[in-house]
Amino acid sequence: MNVYEINEIDKLISPNPYVGRGIVIGKTPDGKRAATAYFIMGRSENSRNRIFEERDGAIYTKAFDESKVTDPSLIIYAAVRKVHNKLIVTNGDQTDTICDGLKEGKSFSEALASREFEPDSPNFTPRISGMISFYNNNFNYEMSILKSADSIGSACNRYTFSYPSISGLGHFIHTYQGDGNPLPTFLGEPKRVKMYDNIDEFADILWKSLNADNKISLYVRYTDLGTGKEESRLINKNKKES
Repeated sequence: MNVYEINEIDKLISPNPYVGRGIVIGKTPDGKRAATAYFIMGRSENSRNRIFEERDGAIYTKAFDESKVTDPSLIIYAAVRKVHNKLIVTNGDQTDTICDGLKEGKSFSEALASREFEPDSPNFTPRISGMISFYNNNFNYEMSILKSADSIGSACNRYTFSYPSISGLGHFIHTYQGDGNPLPTFLGEPKRVKMYDNIDEFADILWKSLNADNKISLYVRYTDLGTGKEESRLINKNKKES
């Protein structure tokens, strides 16, 4: 096994019918941009009844049909926000926890110390988070997963991974190993994945690799390290009829 292998991300996603929610962070091969992606999937009607919406530079999950919402607690949240020189992306309302913690002078892991996995027994869905820190026309990034220590949710295991940015390399973390009841939690470290210079190519590869029945929304953002200019792509499976 080559621990330095860089995987094609579609090869990691396509065989898995239920990756769940996923975060990718990395640097484009040309070394000029930071790239991040976040996607959501769902099995229940309540979970599938969502879209991504961009407001004031942040990304929020939103109900597609408000009349069908049964429980908004774990499905409606800010997924992507900026604070100072940081870009935060998560799979839940811990986005706000991290942003508030940073404003109080806490680190990424310190801010997450007050949170744990989601209270959705028996799945105990892990909370996954990522943060890009920009500096001097470059960046580094961190990823976190908060997951149940056992099958009954009696305690929380906390893992934080810190990475320098390397051209062409990214890391991918997601919530589930696959489909099942209960859903099997992601194992191990974030996976090393190939990044792409072209944002449309990257977004297309991600969207097409997600299971057609279970995928819901995808957001991709590239940030130019020299100018700070942002470019993004947002794809929602649910669309209003014209």
